[in-house]
Amino acid sequence: MKIVLKIGGAALEDNGRVRAFARAVVTLAQQDVDVAVIHGGGAALTRTLGELGYESRFENGLRVTDARTRDVAVMVLAGHSNKRVVAAIDAAGVPAAGLCGSDLGLLRAVKKRTGTDLGFVGEVDAVDWRWIDLLWSAGAVPVIASIAPGDDGELYNINADEVAAACAVACHADALVFLTDVPGVRDQYGNVIPRLPASHIRDLSIAGVVSGGMIPKLDACMRALDGRVSSVRILPAARVEALPLIADGSLHEGTEVVLS
Repeated sequence: MKIVLKIGGAALEDNGRVRAFARAVVTLAQQDVDVAVIHGGGAALTRTLGELGYESRFENGLRVTDARTRDVAVMVLAGHSNKRVVAAIDAAGVPAAGLCGSDLGLLRAVKKRTGTDLGFVGEVDAVDWRWIDLLWSAGAVPVIASIAPGDDGELYNINADEVAAACAVACHADALVFLTDVPGVRDQYGNVIPRLPASHIRDLSIAGVVSGGMIPKLDACMRALDGRVSSVRILPAARVEALPLIADGSLHEGTEVVLS
């Protein structure tokens, strides 16, 4: 079984939660599950930018990234955030390897084209999954930061949800799980939707029920489903200890996003 896990947001700011996540990853790995971890680090990046006197701006949940913001993103995401997760998994009992898209040509990016110029914000153009298979065969957990090079020689900051979806499709994952700061996708009454058909996502967005960072997350869910990932779930990071239940199909918390 192959599972891609994405962690980011406040969960990465909480040392206790990072350790709990690492223990869940190790539990899955010890059940002969191939686990790949994709991480963001937006909270740490925003904090570091603020400490340096740089303002953070967002458009539809995506960070506007000029050259200096990109350089700080590389430092924070591919550096400190990546190595914290690697160290936690290793300490929990399974070796982990920290990578970003430029390592071994794992990911290739293209500049994201929207109505607004987002600067050095990219999207995944290609994934070379051979290296992850090699790590899995050696019993290691790959931990991938959402930075990747483009053919123009520039490094691009990519939304980690998009990276997780692209990686899940490339490795033919059985499951993709997004750990979030919220209990799941909520309806107009504030109730968590346990099972969300992809066809309803656009309606929720138009109605303003979902906004901000949830928009690219749900877009990533749809991309994964379109790429034939069998199970896609948005899980509250507060329940990270439940992650191993996904191996036998008994994980029911959060929101499962389905094709229909």
